[in-house]
Amino acid sequence: MEFLRKICYIILKPICHLADLIIYRVKIEGIENVPKDEPCVICGNHVHAMDAPALLAATNRKIRFMAKQELWKSVGFKFMAFVFKVFPVKRGQRDGEAIKTAFTILKKNEILGMYPEGTRNGIERGIKPKNGAVNIAIRAGVPIIPFGVDGTFKPFKKVIYRFGKPMDFSEYKKDVKNKETLDMLTKQVMDEVIRLRDKEKNN
Repeated sequence: MEFLRKICYIILKPICHLADLIIYRVKIEGIENVPKDEPCVICGNHVHAMDAPALLAATNRKIRFMAKQELWKSVGFKFMAFVFKVFPVKRGQRDGEAIKTAFTILKKNEILGMYPEGTRNGIERGIKPKNGAVNIAIRAGVPIIPFGVDGTFKPFKKVIYRFGKPMDFSEYKKDVKNKETLDMLTKQVMDEVIRLRDKEKNN
């Protein structure tokens, strides 16, 4: 299966990258903030079903995204998840298997991708961000790299991914079970995500 996945990846990634450039005019800023050979958790705003695949196709970083289990009902998504090694998480409950996978990814010096909103456009809909990304980052002893997605993924309209500086929360390891602390740190991450998303508008 791994051999088949690699073949599909070699074929599919250039096609997706071409679609990034032509259809969605994807541009990436601040990618130097994302380490090539060190583990971290990247967190961004979730605007469209394409925002994770477009990012995976446009970078040479080994990013493993977590996605809600319901998406695997789609044959197309299931295939893309297989090719890009996306893994499922059960929403609304503690998913021990997903958490275990997340820590395994980080132990392999790979990058874990998460959307704290838990759904598309959660910030605009007033949905409280989940604390999972901060929790995992602290427990694993890795930084969080925030990124903002500026765009709507309408064909031929520009989409920009802006990566910010690493956020190190290692000093809070002793407070990792404190919900108020996790809420505070998650807000810090999402405030930076929003700042990065709106950077062009605010200049």
